[in-house]
Amino acid sequence: MSIKRSTRGPEFGGGYASYARQSSHHADHYQSRDRDHSGIGGPAASDRASLMGSIDFQPIYEMDPSLADGHREIYNREVPFELRTQESAQKAYDVGTLEQVKVKVLSLGDDTPDGQGHSMRIELSSESDLFYHYSCNLGTGEYAQLRDEQKLMCDFRDFGSTLLKMLNKCIKEPQSYLAVFILQRDGNAVLEFIQNMEYKFVELLALPFRESPDHMVRQQITFRYNALKSRLAVMQARLQDVNALVKVKNPSLLLQLQRANPGESVLH
Repeated sequence: MSIKRSTRGPEFGGGYASYARQSSHHADHYQSRDRDHSGIGGPAASDRASLMGSIDFQPIYEMDPSLADGHREIYNREVPFELRTQESAQKAYDVGTLEQVKVKVLSLGDDTPDGQGHSMRIELSSESDLFYHYSCNLGTGEYAQLRDEQKLMCDFRDFGSTLLKMLNKCIKEPQSYLAVFILQRDGNAVLEFIQNMEYKFVELLALPFRESPDHMVRQQITFRYNALKSRLAVMQARLQDVNALVKVKNPSLLLQLQRANPGESVLH
């Protein structure tokens, strides 16, 4: 997984070790969630898939303002992050907290051999804080600078797949691969990918982020509100269809459901 020739030295201390130990306790939970995302989850997952199979949420997702200007979504998952705050780039950061952060990776342009005309945007958001939104924009020029500064070994055309692998590693192996997001008071932030090699913490990659402007945050909140409202309407319509089917096929089962769920007026 190392994409870097050199590593930072012994300044990776107890904070990362504490985070790694904490992450190991949550590993089974993350892997369970991962099985649900990948469709591997036994009969229960199969039942959910058959129930939801006739529902198409794609038109709702296409309203996402992130897809404006021709951007294409290539990744959208929750990843465990350690969130840390830092007064300034010169000061040490506070002890972090472990939270789930939604990572969205977007691609724009065609993948040419030299990467010219191609760009990427990485967006971070949180379900627990609607106003939390950060983004990182990378083109060939920005990546060339990152590559020189951090001694990265992959070309820009391969960077997207490498980034996705690292994100998935943080989900599947949180005790070994850590994502640490350091927020500064001036709106800047850095996402560091750290590998725990038991005897040493190695920084694999550091990406610069910036807090999104107010108009973008408002667009994202509006989209998420409308998308949730639309999904709720679709699910209520689907539930009404199931209600009508059960009423025709097995009225006694419907009565049983009504008694078991007295507060669910949609079943009446």
